Amino acid sequence: MVAAGTLAAPMVHAQGTGGSLRFAFWDHWVPGGNDALKKLAADWGEKNRVNVSLDFINTTGNQLQLTAAAQAQSGNGHDGISLTPWDVGAYSDKLEPVDEVIQRLEAKYGTINPVAKFLAVHGGKWRGIPATSGTQNKPACVRFDLMQEHAGIDVRAMWPASGERGPGADTWTWDTFLKAAEACHKAGVPFGLPMGQFSDAVDWVGALFLSYGAQITNAKGEPTIKGNEKLKQAIDYGVRLSKFLPNDVWAWDDASNNRALISGKSALVFNPPSAWAVAKRDNIAVAEKCWTIPMPAGPAGRFLAYLPFTTGIWSFGKNKNAAKAMLEFFSQRESAEFTTNTSGGYDIPPFATMSDFKIWETQNPPVGTIANYPLKPHHQAKTSIAFDPAPPELASQMYIQALNTKVIARVAQGGETIDQAMGWLEREINNMRRG
Repeated sequence: MVAAGTLAAPMVHAQGTGGSLRFAFWDHWVPGGNDALKKLAADWGEKNRVNVSLDFINTTGNQLQLTAAAQAQSGNGHDGISLTPWDVGAYSDKLEPVDEVIQRLEAKYGTINPVAKFLAVHGGKWRGIPATSGTQNKPACVRFDLMQEHAGIDVRAMWPASGERGPGADTWTWDTFLKAAEACHKAGVPFGLPMGQFSDAVDWVGALFLSYGAQITNAKGEPTIKGNEKLKQAIDYGVRLSKFLPNDVWAWDDASNNRALISGKSALVFNPPSAWAVAKRDNIAVAEKCWTIPMPAGPAGRFLAYLPFTTGIWSFGKNKNAAKAMLEFFSQRESAEFTTNTSGGYDIPPFATMSDFKIWETQNPPVGTIANYPLKPHHQAKTSIAFDPAPPELASQMYIQALNTKVIARVAQGGETIDQAMGWLEREINNMRRG
C-alpha cells in the first residue's frame, strides 16, 4: 500500500467504501513523476478505506504493453492499467465502460480532447478514462539563440509567454521551417528530427502529413493513396527536409533527439519538456536558451503531435466501482494540476479548460520556456495522432510499422520515386487489412 499523504480529496460520485485496488501505471520518464499518483492514491484510499496498491511499469521493451496483453488474455491481474494509445481498441471487449464517469467530468470541465475520445470510445462506449499522467504533446523545443543567429527567426517574439501571437507567428509554416532547417544545417547545428520507427518520429511526421491534408486511409481503413496529391506533397516535403538533418536520423530512437538537444548540437527538436528538464540538470547553458513553440502550419492547418495515455478498468476486476471512483478523483482539476506540477509540466490533462496551470508560465530557466507547451487558443492548432482516421486495429499496425516514415525513407534513402513508394504503401496497408 502506498504511504498516506495530505492532499485534499474532494468528494466524487460513488466513492468506494472498502476493499482493495491494484493498478498498473506507466512508469514516468520524469524523475519523481510517479509520486503524484502515489500521493493521490494514498489520500483517496485513506479517505475511502480502500487499500490501494500501485505498480509502475515502463514501456522499454514494451513491458507495459506486454503486461496488458497478458492480463487481457488470462482474465487476471490488476484492477486497472495504463494503456498506450491504440491498446484501448485492442482490448475494448475486456474493458469496463466508464460513460457515467466521463459524463460527470465533461459536465464539470468541458469536452475531452477529441483525439483522446477517438482512441477511448469503442462500440459507442468509453472504454477508459483519458489520463493526465504520461500524456504529452510534442511541440518544437527551439534553441532560440541558434535560430536567431543562423535563421534570423526570433521565436520568443513570435510565440511569447504572454498567451498571444507575436510578430511573425503567421509565417511559422513548414516552408519557413525548411529554410530554417537548411540554415541551421549549414551552421553545424541541424534540427534533431528522428525519421526511424520509434514513436517520436512517427508522431511528428504524422502531424506533418495531417497539416498537408494527407490522410492515407479513410475511417473504414480503405487506402486513399492513388491520385492523392496531398500525400505526394507531404512525402516530397519530408524528403527535402531530410537532406538538412543528421545523416543517421533514420536509425534514431526516442532518446536520440533528446541527446542532440542536451549536447548543444541541435537547434530544434519536437519533444515534451523532458529534454529541456534533463538539459536543466546536465547542461544548464543549453536549458537557458530553450523556448517551446507550436509546430509549423501546413496547407491544411496547424497540427500538434499528441500522445495520450488512457487508464482502463478490466471487466474482470473485483472492485470496479471503487476503481471508477478513484480514477474520477485523479481526473479532478486539483488532482490533475498536482500531477502536472509533480512532473515539472510534462503531463497534459485531457481538458482544454486545464491548459492554464501556472507551472507552464513559471518554469525556468528562462521564465516562460514551456508556456506554449500545452495547446492554447492562440496557437490556432489541433491535436493529432498519426494515421487518424483509420480504425484503431489498423492504425495501431501502421503506427508500430512506422509506415509514414518508411515511405519517406524509401524515396530519400532507397532511391524510389514517390509514386513507387506510394504503391508500396498501398500494398502494405492492404496486406494489413487482409491480416
